[in-house]
Amino acid sequence: MIITKQKALEDILKACRDAKSVFIFGCGDCATLCRTGGEKEIEEMTQILHKRGVAVTGTATPHSTCHELDVQRIIRLNKEALATADAVLVLACGAGVQAVGDSVKKPVVSGCDSLFIGNSKRQMHFYEKCSVCGDCVLNETAGLCPETRCPKGMLNGPCGGAIKGKCEVDTSNPCVWIEIYERMRAQGRLEELRRFTGPKDRKAARKPHRLENE
Repeated sequence: MIITKQKALEDILKACRDAKSVFIFGCGDCATLCRTGGEKEIEEMTQILHKRGVAVTGTATPHSTCHELDVQRIIRLNKEALATADAVLVLACGAGVQAVGDSVKKPVVSGCDSLFIGNSKRQMHFYEKCSVCGDCVLNETAGLCPETRCPKGMLNGPCGGAIKGKCEVDTSNPCVWIEIYERMRAQGRLEELRRFTGPKDRKAARKPHRLENE
């Protein structure tokens, strides 16, 4: 999921460009789990804005704000409340902000910063394990991504700087290449580590991406 953090209130108010009224979109998926744009956070933002003299004409929490057709459906359902708003505040990731922005003519304000694609281990504990590089090497590295989990992006073994099994760049993290070695040893696959991995196809990460399957 997309991990987000809320922007500072002053930055949000500044981006609202002196709007006297706003409509707030949240997200029932990632932003809810991150506690940055769920119903609770929308209510808290509503109270804060009221105290700052900004009226909230309405709110909506799509299941996933990046789902553009559903966002357009919700916009139609809230047509009158949106019409009276000077701006639309979106408490979701950048994809959600743009889904709303592409569907309304009002100024759209991003209330969150998108940080990374994260795995969730427990509530409010998120870990980046995939960089969406478009050229996945997980089959060659026992399901552990060195592109993401190694700060240096080493693709052919460790850098040699690990300290007691920990990464020299961030000693709170294990060296992923030691983890890859141990996992492949347990699976009887050490011989595969002798294979050289060539440079990644960086064109695979060229943006913007598009996937349109019928």
